[in-house]
Amino acid sequence: MTRLPLFPLNSVIFPGGLLPMKIFEARYLDLVSDCLKNNRVFGICLIKDGQEVGAPAQVHGVGTSVSIVDWEQRRDGLLGVLVHGDRRFRVLNSQVEPNGLVTAEIEFLEREKEAAIPEEFRSMSDMLKRIMDELGAPYDRLAIHYDLAGEVGARITELLPLDLGVKQSLLEMDDPLSRLFALRDAMREIKMAS
Repeated sequence: MTRLPLFPLNSVIFPGGLLPMKIFEARYLDLVSDCLKNNRVFGICLIKDGQEVGAPAQVHGVGTSVSIVDWEQRRDGLLGVLVHGDRRFRVLNSQVEPNGLVTAEIEFLEREKEAAIPEEFRSMSDMLKRIMDELGAPYDRLAIHYDLAGEVGARITELLPLDLGVKQSLLEMDDPLSRLFALRDAMREIKMAS
């Protein structure tokens, strides 16, 4: 078991993904400083109950460990950091530290087995290529394998405006091919609603 500091967010990141963040609360400035100085990782979990700021939020039981790959002092005075997703984990128990930071005992989940993207999902791979071509920085840093089911499913889930509960359920899935089927269904729901 490992103890990780957690950063509750209204975002979901998968292993291999990038997430730009704005840091301004003291507890998270301290966390980022410690991670930068000591080359440590922290966990990002989707908020189940509560807010990103203020009182510590309750989080979902599966999240992703991240490392800081870049940072900048922004013009608005906030600290900007770019994190890279590493491994999915399950929260076993958590506690709130005196400074309001949530830490948790976690167990890392097994890394997904790589699977080639089936022909019926090739259009998703093509769509992801178009999205990535338009996004630019910082996402141009990603070396995406458009022929891998796990990679395509993860990046599309991160980037599309899906319901956060759907994103969380996709993160919790262990099989990349099952995730593609569920993602395709979620994308159809978006089209039907628009």
